Amino acid sequence: MIRLNQLEIGYTLKQGHISIFKNMNAEFRAGELVGLMGDNGVGKSTLLKTITGILKALAGEVLLNGKNLNAYSSGELAQHLSIVITEKIGGFNLTVWDVVASGRTPYINIFGKLGAEDEQIITSSLEQLSLVFLKDKFIDELSDGQRQKVMIAKSLAQQTPIIILDEPTAFLDYNSKHHLFKVLKDLCEIQQKLIIVSSHDIDLMRPYITKSLTLQEGNIMDIL
Repeated sequence: MIRLNQLEIGYTLKQGHISIFKNMNAEFRAGELVGLMGDNGVGKSTLLKTITGILKALAGEVLLNGKNLNAYSSGELAQHLSIVITEKIGGFNLTVWDVVASGRTPYINIFGKLGAEDEQIITSSLEQLSLVFLKDKFIDELSDGQRQKVMIAKSLAQQTPIIILDEPTAFLDYNSKHHLFKVLKDLCEIQQKLIIVSSHDIDLMRPYITKSLTLQEGNIMDIL
């Protein structure tokens, strides 16, 4: 579903390009739970942002279902890819339900009205992360760990075949970390989703993943 061809990732600034990693070649398919590993600063987050179109590739290409990522509109991408980035979010008086419901935005009609099927998908996403009891709480009232789980539930509600998660366990307690990886593994096995997740919890992640991608200094990339 995703293929990297001679990909070079980094940042474009006024004074030129800053290359983080180059000559990346890999393929990820439906049903795989891919663990992205590597030291801080090696390029994990940059790679995930490039795969999802947040950053442009400096060279080479990312193919999504055989089609260059740049050929997709933002609306089309939102129906193929969802991403959860580790960052603290402000609520702006939004409830947990509101945030998770926003994952349905790519699919709702021009009037922005949720249908019965949308509401069932939202409820199911909340149930998978054990968040139903918090659905009427405001985001700003939650702990960091609870907020992180809400953002993951939003990604599930988006119902994309590909889910990208950057350090999703950062604010979670031990039991919640294992529960999350079990949910992710089930999504890959049962719904044949492709999930790519970066995490520093390598020992915790290993029993669940089906493929590992490790980035090292010097443009060294190991795939197992």
